[in-house]
This record gives sequence, C-alpha cells and structure tokens, in this order.
Amino acid sequence: MGDWGFLSTLLEKVQSHSTVIGKIWMSVLFLFRIMVLGAGAESVWGDEQSGFVCNTQQPGCENVCYDWTFPISHIRFWVLQIIFVSTPTLVYLGHAMHVIHKENKLRELISSPGGSILIKKPKYTDEKGKVKIKGNLLGSYLTQLVFKIIIEAAFIVGQYYLYGFVMVPMFPCSRKPCPFTVECYMSRPTEKTIFIIFMLVVACISLLLNVIEMFYLICTRMVRYYKIKDIYISGTIQEKNNKVSHIEGMKYIYNNCRTCSKHFNSTTFKVLL
Repeated sequence: MGDWGFLSTLLEKVQSHSTVIGKIWMSVLFLFRIMVLGAGAESVWGDEQSGFVCNTQQPGCENVCYDWTFPISHIRFWVLQIIFVSTPTLVYLGHAMHVIHKENKLRELISSPGGSILIKKPKYTDEKGKVKIKGNLLGSYLTQLVFKIIIEAAFIVGQYYLYGFVMVPMFPCSRKPCPFTVECYMSRPTEKTIFIIFMLVVACISLLLNVIEMFYLICTRMVRYYKIKDIYISGTIQEKNNKVSHIEGMKYIYNNCRTCSKHFNSTTFKVLL
C-alpha cells in the first residue's frame, strides 16, 4: 500500500471539494479498488507466470504462449485503470486549488485598508474555504466526470476483449516456436475468476456513480435556473402591475378631481406618468 500513498493523499484532498456522490465514489476507489488490489491481488496473481504450464518441452514455447494469452498482466491492467480514472479528478483538484488560492488573495485585498471598495467578491468559496461548485468550477467538475465515464467504460470493454471475464483453466496455443498446438494450463483459475468478477463489479459501480453524479449536478443546476427564472418573471409582472395601478390612479385623479384638473394639463399628466 506504500506505493499508493502519494495518489491516496492527493485524492483525499478532492473529497472536501466534491459532492456527496463524489465522496462515495472516492470511498469505493479507496476501499474496494486500491486496498483490495494492494492487499489481495499480489497473492492471487503472484504465481501467474510460474504457474502457467504447457505440455511441451520446446524452449521458448511456454513464454510465447503466455505472452499471447496475457498481453498485459491483470494487476498492471488494473493499476493503469485506477491511475487513468483518477487523473481527471486530480486535474479538477488542481483547478479547485487554483481557484481557492486566487480567492484567498482576494480576501486579503478586501480585508486590507481601502479593500472594501473593491467591487469583485469571492464567488466560489466561503469564509471557511468550502468550495461552491458553480460557474467555471461546475464546468470543470462535469468535464472530469465525462472523462472518467469514458475512461472507465473503455477499460471495461478493453478487459473484455483482452481476457474476457472468466479465467478458463486451459489455453490451446499454436504460436511459433511451438512444434504443434499445445495445451497450456493456468493455476487457480476459479479463484482468479472470482477476483476478476469482483473488480469488474466495482468498476461498474464506479461508472454508475459517475453517471448518477453527472445527472444530479445537471438536474440541480436546471432546477436552480428555473427557480431564478420564475422569481425574475414574478418580479417583472409585479413591477408591471404596480406601474399600471399607478397610471390608473393618476387617470382617476385627473378625470374626477375638479380642483386638481385646474392645475393638471395633459403635459403635466404625461410627466407624472
């Protein structure tokens, strides 16, 4: 797990700048991918090549058949998957830290003598440093979600085409320098199949969480937009009603007050309106 320490430290910082669903995704990544991969995968796949046996004594045949059956080790494939899936999140973290740094400097300017006259105010963070996901930051967050969904789906499809999702016990191989079609056998195929399915399920859960989080942010933004729009429309209608009431009242005074009509002419009436 020491090898994952640096990545884990960076990803922990993202939690304070994510939504609730994003924090769940981070927990799944830590507990069911990084920790399980570091604790159990090495013991399951430690004998991957040494336990690969073919029924031939031809020099080099066994190595060629192993390379053909497994172009990349499952462990290395999952390590690459975790790194690539985490990269968009780290890019978002860099953007969020940049925004926080800029707004902290802006707060220092506001708190300095004469800084209160500044028109620009902090937009993305509050006094406690908590990030509000909106504006450009929301766009950055949604972009990294889209990239995570694409990368996660690509690795799931890639795993299917490279190995499939079931570890079969016997692999026929006719690659050179094998003298004929030989049969090669993998050690503990059932245990490895269970591990493959477990990692696949976790990857699908992570993919689903990313999709849910993306739709959650979009729907939340749309609801907020329509609420602001309704408030604006209501205020505009109320302003128009007040103006109409004012005009009607002035017309009533002009038409019914004889004393006032001596002092009001049409020009004065238009000015008052």
